[in-house]
Amino acid sequence: MKLVFAGTPEVAVPALDALLASERHEVAAVVTRPDAPAGRGRRLVASPVAERAQEAGIEVLKPVRPRDPEFLERLKEIGPGCCPVVAYGALLPREALDIPTHGWVNLHFSLLPAWRGAAPVQHALMAGDEITGATTFLIEEGLDSGPVYGTVTEEIRPTDTSGDLLTRLAFAGAGLLAATMDGIEDGTLKAVPQPAEGVSHAPKVTVEDAHVDWRAPALRVDRVVRGCTPAPGAWTTFRGERLKLIQVRPAPERTDLAPGEISAGKNDVYVGTGSHAVELLWVQAQGRKPMRAADWARGVRIAPGERVGG
Repeated sequence: MKLVFAGTPEVAVPALDALLASERHEVAAVVTRPDAPAGRGRRLVASPVAERAQEAGIEVLKPVRPRDPEFLERLKEIGPGCCPVVAYGALLPREALDIPTHGWVNLHFSLLPAWRGAAPVQHALMAGDEITGATTFLIEEGLDSGPVYGTVTEEIRPTDTSGDLLTRLAFAGAGLLAATMDGIEDGTLKAVPQPAEGVSHAPKVTVEDAHVDWRAPALRVDRVVRGCTPAPGAWTTFRGERLKLIQVRPAPERTDLAPGEISAGKNDVYVGTGSHAVELLWVQAQGRKPMRAADWARGVRIAPGERVGG
């Protein structure tokens, strides 16, 4: 089947690779977001999907908006049987949805209808879910509400960050997406409507969402840090400057600290929460590289009774 793949970030590349490796399908073109400024020089850089497509010698389409007439016309000329999608990053208008014979099929990193939206992995971690997964579904004009073709499940490990979990789901989901394309092509796979129960939403996680509230229980602090790592990055403040929290660990043996109060020993740093303390393992001070929390604490010389978070 002739395919036009739509995706943008690194997490979409495993799925593109799986489709390129398939002997049953031809990836005729890739749709991705326009080049974006990156780095200190703010130089325009192609997306990871665009770079991979160029390496494979595939046509790359970068419409500013998917409703642009030039893009729609080119898509019609290619005439795809289906358009698989992974984290493309733009809403698709009806004019685009109607072009491929079998529509646009999205690989979404949750078990729908749970966590519809832009940040399903982050929200699953912050909510304390024990199981998540990936889903392929037919895109409709609603938000992640289309009928489902297939799912894979993935256990959430106690120390998973959103980066860890998303990497595993990207590879597991790549196989699911390729199998979905096979089933659509040979007619053995039919989409099933999502259940009306169990719907939850996962909007983009903002920098303010990643601001740690030390009055919350230690378990909640740990979930926020893991859910916001690597992006947007959990943070607090210390002496008026932002301190990024890269890794923490609940420490139920420490119940002697008030919320936000720091206790720094020779090789460890603890911060009080609304329940017991958490141990800071890795942090990043403003303008500095990531470092072990004990090294950071020695450098700033924490005074007795000092706090993070104001």
